[in-house]
Amino acid sequence: MKYLCDSAALIEGKSLGFDIDALRILAVRRAGQVYVYANRCPHRGVPLEWQPDAFLDTSASLIQCATHGALFLIESGECVAGPCEGESLRAIDCGEDAQGIWINPAAPD
Repeated sequence: MKYLCDSAALIEGKSLGFDIDALRILAVRRAGQVYVYANRCPHRGVPLEWQPDAFLDTSASLIQCATHGALFLIESGECVAGPCEGESLRAIDCGEDAQGIWINPAAPD
């Protein structure tokens, strides 16, 4: 596992972007749970954010692609609206403990 960030850095209903070992990822905390995905829209392969750390729609309930407006469920990464509907973001294995949030980018989906 690779250290991502301190737990306090990822507050409820917010998202953060990271570049780790040439892998662009995003992390979101929802209902206390951390979700981590590759920062890559399945439609065109473009990064999702419209400005740094801005991955969520205006209601902070869905991940939104700034390029196409595609909407993804935070809990599963599944696209529920937009040109890649039915496809999903690539989940990154993650965990959280007293030291912070950890990822395993090499783990299979």
